[in-house]
Amino acid sequence: MSDFDKYSTPLSSRYASQEMSAVFSLRNRFSTWRKLWLNLAIAEKELGLDVISDAAIEQMKAHLTITDEEIAAASKQEAIVRHDVMAHVHTFGETCPEAAGIIHLGATSCYVTDNADLIFLRDAYDLVIPKLVNVIDRLSKFAMEYKDLPVLGWTHFQPAQLTTLGKRATLWIQELLWDLRNFVRARNDLGLRGVKGTTGTQASFLSLFHGDHDKVEALDKRVTELLGFDTVYPVTGQTYSRKIDIDALAPLASFAATAHKMATDIRLLANLKEVEEPFEKSQIGSSAMAYKRNPMRCERVCSLARHLGSLFSDAVQTASVQWFERTLDDSAIRRISLPGAFLTTDILLSTLLNISSGLVVYPKVIARRIKSELPFMATENIIMAMVEKNASRQDVHEHIRVLSHQAAAVVKEEGGDNDLIERIKNDAFFQPIWGDLDALLEPSTFVGRAPQQVEKFVANDVKNALAPHAAMINDVEVKLSV
Repeated sequence: MSDFDKYSTPLSSRYASQEMSAVFSLRNRFSTWRKLWLNLAIAEKELGLDVISDAAIEQMKAHLTITDEEIAAASKQEAIVRHDVMAHVHTFGETCPEAAGIIHLGATSCYVTDNADLIFLRDAYDLVIPKLVNVIDRLSKFAMEYKDLPVLGWTHFQPAQLTTLGKRATLWIQELLWDLRNFVRARNDLGLRGVKGTTGTQASFLSLFHGDHDKVEALDKRVTELLGFDTVYPVTGQTYSRKIDIDALAPLASFAATAHKMATDIRLLANLKEVEEPFEKSQIGSSAMAYKRNPMRCERVCSLARHLGSLFSDAVQTASVQWFERTLDDSAIRRISLPGAFLTTDILLSTLLNISSGLVVYPKVIARRIKSELPFMATENIIMAMVEKNASRQDVHEHIRVLSHQAAAVVKEEGGDNDLIERIKNDAFFQPIWGDLDALLEPSTFVGRAPQQVEKFVANDVKNALAPHAAMINDVEVKLSV
């Protein structure tokens, strides 16, 4: 069992999707090695190596998916030879006796291990990209539904100018759009290590083809085509550059920051009782405090997002300490960090899908909070309205200042409600605008272009970004494990 399978199986089996768990499973790893050996043999035979028979090819094709018995046999063999790849060469050869002598012909271990890892990275991105697309789609519907609902804005977590709930959601969506761009770019940038030999010089293959450089280049290209990649890295050491792992994990770490920020916002809103994550009818928030509705989904997002962000440093540190053509201190950590990063991303996206599909909004609580803060924010509008009634701005400002301080004292020192508007209604100085106060305090007049920004953002930016992925959008309900 690999280092990864020892330490991450409980995480992957309990929370990650079956599809993502399968990508990094032992069966898929070893079956992919067999696929790599098959395609190497096919390409070598096409280029004139007669030692590879049709029977060998057919036997390999018939046994690409490794069985439980073969995994066990390879494990026993590895205990003897202390080399995982050679153990599987031996086991595959026993299963395919016609191919036993040509399996792994000219290759080094990294032909299967590194090329397989690149395949896994590509396939893993193909699983997380659709989930991210659907998170964006669902949040966009939420943004449109609440594009006009005024909410108190916060800067420094202090009351600020009003915005709308839909506009706040666009801030999350915009970062997720950048994550989608980064995911797609990282996925499409992945190439194959190809057929490079023990130190990347292709010396063994040059020997196989008796010094024919063109055939060696053709072999590299053909294997790449057979494995479904558009590009092959032109130069490598024994391994592909571990900088590729940095490029693969960087978008995931960046996404982790997005997820953490969004989940934190929702946790704060839950404390304010304005917006909550889904809460099931029989869900228990606390073993002691029966009334509690803890934001456990968002807390899970924050917890796992911190872990995901930390895995990026594994890739950076590993790439920086590779000696010359390779060193083996990259192996164990990559077997944990690469699968772990994608498994964690998969869990985060499933959780965000669940959250974004069932956000609960409490407009009356939102309206009450706005009402408690809006009088102070409306003072400038009141000043302007009085000036239009021929009052002196300086006189109005002084009256407002005195009444505002009195109202603030009621709120802060007495614990009462903000009564600034009542004080204005009871001050004859402001009689010229008493009839206009309701209009001056209408929350929708304080949100600026927030509704229009939401509409334009969703209709243009979101629509254009999701257009290439339209077939991925679905309405599947995502349920979570406890």
